[in-house]
Amino acid sequence: MSEDDNAAGDARDRQKAATRDQILRAVGARLEAGPLDELSFAEIAKDAGVGERTVYRHFPTREALLGAFFAWAQAQATLPLAERVQPSTPAPAPEPVAQPTPVRSPAQRMWEPAAPVDDVQRPMRILLATDAWEPQVNGVVRTLTRVVRELRELGHEVEVIRPDQFKTLPLPTYPEIKVAIGAYEPVQERFKAFEPEAIHIATEGPIGLAARRICVEWKLPFTTSYHTRFPEYVSARLPVPLSVGYTYMRWFHRPSGRLMVATPTMRDELTRHGFRNISSWSRGVDTEMFHPRHEGDPDIFAHLPKPIFLYVGRVAVEKNIEAFLGLDLPGTKVVVGDGPQKDELAERYRSAVFTGSKFGEELSAHFACADVFVFPSLTDTFGLVILEAMASGTPVAAYPAPGPIDIIPGSGAGALATSATEGLKEACMEALALDRKAVRAFAETFSWKACAEDFVRNLQPYPEPEKTRFWRRLRRLARVRRRPKAA
Repeated sequence: MSEDDNAAGDARDRQKAATRDQILRAVGARLEAGPLDELSFAEIAKDAGVGERTVYRHFPTREALLGAFFAWAQAQATLPLAERVQPSTPAPAPEPVAQPTPVRSPAQRMWEPAAPVDDVQRPMRILLATDAWEPQVNGVVRTLTRVVRELRELGHEVEVIRPDQFKTLPLPTYPEIKVAIGAYEPVQERFKAFEPEAIHIATEGPIGLAARRICVEWKLPFTTSYHTRFPEYVSARLPVPLSVGYTYMRWFHRPSGRLMVATPTMRDELTRHGFRNISSWSRGVDTEMFHPRHEGDPDIFAHLPKPIFLYVGRVAVEKNIEAFLGLDLPGTKVVVGDGPQKDELAERYRSAVFTGSKFGEELSAHFACADVFVFPSLTDTFGLVILEAMASGTPVAAYPAPGPIDIIPGSGAGALATSATEGLKEACMEALALDRKAVRAFAETFSWKACAEDFVRNLQPYPEPEKTRFWRRLRRLARVRRRPKAA
């Protein structure tokens, strides 16, 4: 390509950028002029001094135009005053003898940095976007549902965007989990209707992707959390290298203001993989639901040879359950839970008892009547079932993986294997000798209220100036667009 061609291309790009700025300045002038009943492309084109078709070429829809304006306004607000694009109608020149104080537009003031939120009790509107929600049964769902309950008890208003609000398809290789389809536009409407002050994206699935896209396009601050070791999960099921999974996860979490993780080990591991802005977020346990077996309560394992070594969780390849089932242990191995590997493992390990999923008091009784809880997973980021077992007075045996290695050492509530492949049998036998009262006492130090307060401290609320008017105008535009035209 010749130098003349390059110069012509640069000139076209500069002209496109200049036209785009003209259009966005016109949008800004109308937004600041007062209440806006309808966004008219014809009027925007007239104000910008361009043709209406030019506006449509740059911004095919009203949502695209507004999204581009919000991003443009944020960029303008962060520039030095001398570099900002001037308004369409310039203000009168100041007297030469005085320098007036620069006046920022509402669009610029909207994006001033927010003051740190020290008081976790200040009520906020918090939007949570998650692909993991009831009726799924796992530690992520239990954590999120309980934290939402605690947040509401603290006075916060919480809106949850979750899979059961959309059309769904079963997750390949895991049909029990449903994933949303066509989520982007409905999620966008939920953003506008709720007017959140803080946004948290809990998962990296379709709903999380839709929420992330909206936040990035509109330059809205948000936080994320790392609940599942996604790269290891995918590699355990599909011939996909770990590096591919971590590349995706780094991309997903990079724009997040804070990436919340449950343990120091998980924080250090993600740091080694190139993640940043990592903050701790504790976990809790319901010590009323999960409690030691009371005197007179029936022993649900009375018919089985003792001791009872229990596993509770998904029965899937990434949980490494065969490492437990293959151990030469006395008594009986019991597996509580369901999943794609259940029938295969039940056929292969016929001496073990597979009960299927249990809930509520029945689940609590399984924990309380067991002698040792065995947690063989190497891919979890925490393992909420560890705390549930401890709250039941049942000691835990586990590999030294993220979660167990942060909870068990020095607790008197469990024992760790010597490595990620060896020593689990010895840890089981060591745990069998632990004092169940000491196990329960350790679990009582974990609180769901403290977990919720940690979560709020980690949030990145929207800047206060103009945010209410910002969301109100955006919602009004959505209503006008949906309003049927008079015949």
